Amino acid sequence: MVRLNKIYTRTGDAGTSGLATGERRSKADLRFETIGTVDELNAVLGLVRLHAAPDLDAVLARIQNELFDLGAELATPQGDEPLPFERLTVTDAQVERLEGEIDAMNAALEPLRSFVLPAGSPAATQLHHARTVARRAERLMVGLAARPGEAVGGAALRYVNRLSDLLFVAARVANDHGRADVLWVPGGSR
Repeated sequence: MVRLNKIYTRTGDAGTSGLATGERRSKADLRFETIGTVDELNAVLGLVRLHAAPDLDAVLARIQNELFDLGAELATPQGDEPLPFERLTVTDAQVERLEGEIDAMNAALEPLRSFVLPAGSPAATQLHHARTVARRAERLMVGLAARPGEAVGGAALRYVNRLSDLLFVAARVANDHGRADVLWVPGGSR
């Protein structure tokens, strides 16, 4: 169980922060940039929940918790040394649940005739914002995984990829099941 007795520790005053393994790195390290982006995504989802219908709110509440799991995984890089605790990781079952939710939401939507602009209802607009932050998190995770000694779990990568898909479909649902989508008109302002 996590217990936070003191919020400030002064240990980061010199520009470093600690991973769950105890290793200290620069706050500018790509791993911390990635963790911070996952945290930003979680905060954006908190804003979405202010406008979400109850069924979507329940999904987003679970996803917010899962994003903390993802952050914990990213904060505990896989190393050669055994850990004194069980390493928390995103699982294939979590990815599969997202896929099922995407399929269920998408089944009620009309097929797209054009690209969708990030607009419409407050919930839809914020879901599109969350989608873009999820894509940035994914790019950072891929970049981190490409670095020697900086492994990122395959399920974690699949999870964030599916999550951005879910957020896109959820935005369409929030736009009156796609009926209020704002579609791109190619060359429409020429």
